Amino acid sequence: MHTSNTQPTPSVFRRFRHYLRDFKLAFLFAAIGMIGYSSLDVLVISQLEPLIDKSLGGGDYQFLRMAAYLIVPIFILRGVFNFIGSYTLQWIGTSVVMRMRQHLFNHYMYLPVSFFDQHSSGALISKVIYDTEQVANAAGKALAILVREGALVIGLLVMMFWKSWQLSLVFLLIGPLVAVVVSVVSKRFRKVSRNIQQAMGTLTTGVEQAVKGHKVVLMFGGQDKEAALFEQKNNHNRQQNMKLYVAQILSVSTIQIIASIALAVVLYIASVPQLVESLTPGVFVSVVMGMTMLLKPLKQLTTVNSEFQRGMAACTSIFDILDEHTEQNRGNHSPEQVQGKVEYNNVTFSYPGVAKPALKNINFTLQAGKTLALVGRSGSGKSTISSLLTRFYQAQQGDVLLDGVSINDYDLKNLRSHCALVSQHVTLFNDTIANNIAYGSEGRVTRAQILMAADAAHVTEFAEQLELGLDTMIGENGLMLSGGQRQRIAIARAILRDAPILILDEATSALDTESERLIQDALDTLQQNRTCIIIAHRLSTIEKADEILVVEKGEIIEQGDHQSLLAKDGAYAALHKMQFSEG
Repeated sequence: MHTSNTQPTPSVFRRFRHYLRDFKLAFLFAAIGMIGYSSLDVLVISQLEPLIDKSLGGGDYQFLRMAAYLIVPIFILRGVFNFIGSYTLQWIGTSVVMRMRQHLFNHYMYLPVSFFDQHSSGALISKVIYDTEQVANAAGKALAILVREGALVIGLLVMMFWKSWQLSLVFLLIGPLVAVVVSVVSKRFRKVSRNIQQAMGTLTTGVEQAVKGHKVVLMFGGQDKEAALFEQKNNHNRQQNMKLYVAQILSVSTIQIIASIALAVVLYIASVPQLVESLTPGVFVSVVMGMTMLLKPLKQLTTVNSEFQRGMAACTSIFDILDEHTEQNRGNHSPEQVQGKVEYNNVTFSYPGVAKPALKNINFTLQAGKTLALVGRSGSGKSTISSLLTRFYQAQQGDVLLDGVSINDYDLKNLRSHCALVSQHVTLFNDTIANNIAYGSEGRVTRAQILMAADAAHVTEFAEQLELGLDTMIGENGLMLSGGQRQRIAIARAILRDAPILILDEATSALDTESERLIQDALDTLQQNRTCIIIAHRLSTIEKADEILVVEKGEIIEQGDHQSLLAKDGAYAALHKMQFSEG
């Protein structure tokens, strides 16, 4: 993805504005609050001239008394304006980040499997959590400072020119210098912010891997190695943050030095009476006070630039993901039921970014209700064949047909609704056993159906020993359960789905001998009247299959039933002898 390097800030900001469109009324309230807050500050400073010239210089103490009465109400009103402006902008910021997070998360749900193969989950999590937070700062904090301090700068400049245009004229000369500094620093901010986001993604990935692989780390004594790797990533993240901070400090200091030069020029002009007409002490104090007060908002506006650029860099990172194409779903064939006849015609497939094909010219026909077994060494392409049927991946050549119709013509959700998958890599959610069995079928199945599936997969046997039975929370990915128990829940989920096509990818790999015998009974029942594709290492589990394909380096090298393949005395027979002798 190269978008982040080429997309300029204006186009990113234009796109970001789409998220702000629904908050026009809120922005109006925020602007009223922020401008009201800054206007009162300008009002107070503008009254310094009459205070000094009339009250203190001219002996008119009535104005001083009136100021004493009004100062507290003015500051109360100032506080109200500040609350309205700050609260509204914070609300806008949090609402924008919530929408953006939801949009990004929803997009993740529809991205193809190949996308997740190429991106670490830590970096993707970091985008949802960290990058969107930077956007919130751009939307909330940055806009608050921009409106409030911007209004203050404009108000102070108007007031200063009103009091003495000669003294204030010098500020028009420093404007272009400030603009040049901001422009140069903006590019630096954006580049470093992008590096920080990448560093945060790497950091999150490091933590995630160490936490998920904790047992392996302990077992193989990898604590020092993991700590050293994390320290390296952590330090890189710190260095990037320091680079941003250095750029921020230097830009603020530079702008303040430029402003101080302007102030020095003003003081010099004031020391030459001929240069300025009617310069009273009140006018002089008002202008100098205005100039002094300009230093803080100018500093804030430079600081906000770093927040804004960080937010825009985060936006670019998020938009890069949102620009990724979701799964292709151009098909509209949505039958309520399918017979289950599967055909692979000259199918060739390569994984993204890999030149060598994972599958080459795969051809076979599986009649409805029959069982096909795929055997072969690890990495030979067995699981890839089944992944094409569910359209987790798209074949580059050839076609896969279901009931004589290309699977590309099926609506994606409909196609997958006709398949049940039990994989060796069981995924469970941090929920109850019952909800994990009914995952994706909530609201469409009864408790009795869940219990029936649990009984058939022998889940009830271990669930009854738990205090809450099927309503027991099982932790992240079922960490409270054994591998065999997790596998049984996955099989119960497939039984409950009652789909006409069943894919068993090493479905009994995590089971002990007793559990395997029980599960095999359940699977035998489950396979009846269903089209089954079984991927297995243990040949004893697939001897009854109607058709067996031996896959080697992405090609089918033998096919037939158990007896005919043994009679051939080829690759299958060799595998069988090896396992039989081991047995």
